[in-house]
Amino acid sequence: MKPFSRAAFALVLMVAMVQAVQAQTDPAPAATFTLDNAHTSLIFGVSHMGFSYTWGRFNTVAGRFSFDKSSPAAGQFQFEIDAASVDTNSKERDEHLRHADFFDTTQFPTITFVGKSITVTEKGFDLLGEITMHGVTKDVTIPMQYMGEGESPMGYHMGFTSQFFLKRSDFGMTSGLPAVGDEISIMFSFEGLRDTAGQGAGGQ
Repeated sequence: MKPFSRAAFALVLMVAMVQAVQAQTDPAPAATFTLDNAHTSLIFGVSHMGFSYTWGRFNTVAGRFSFDKSSPAAGQFQFEIDAASVDTNSKERDEHLRHADFFDTTQFPTITFVGKSITVTEKGFDLLGEITMHGVTKDVTIPMQYMGEGESPMGYHMGFTSQFFLKRSDFGMTSGLPAVGDEISIMFSFEGLRDTAGQGAGGQ
């Protein structure tokens, strides 16, 4: 068996070096998280005749996301809201909101958000995605802030917060205008519990 020539040895060494660099630079997949509804709050406020704001919430929110704070632009988020879980501390008003004048939850039982891209900003990141509500799909940019992550008695958690505005008329909900305001203030804070199989960079 002939010994390696210097050229062959140099080629083998070069290939090994390239493989080592790739192993160091190729990012590990971000961990995936399932939304923890017990530690998620989706709150909205709407003007009532300009006299005050009426506040409400959706009690049932599901979703999944993957995120690595060292590579936020690669994150992915999706949420699903049970529209019938609307709660404004008034049984009569909540029933009205479920009817055709507003959310029409019989025909449109869910509100969904599917993220499309993430842009890093000075305060956090902008999450561009599609919201489908009341049968209408619109592109919406949601400003997000990463709050933190770590172990808890229930597992490994990661959390975010956001505050933004939507116009309900953009989604075909015009009943009550202008006495019931068009611009809706939304506050969304949520935690995800890392999937047991998700051991990627986002959970390190």
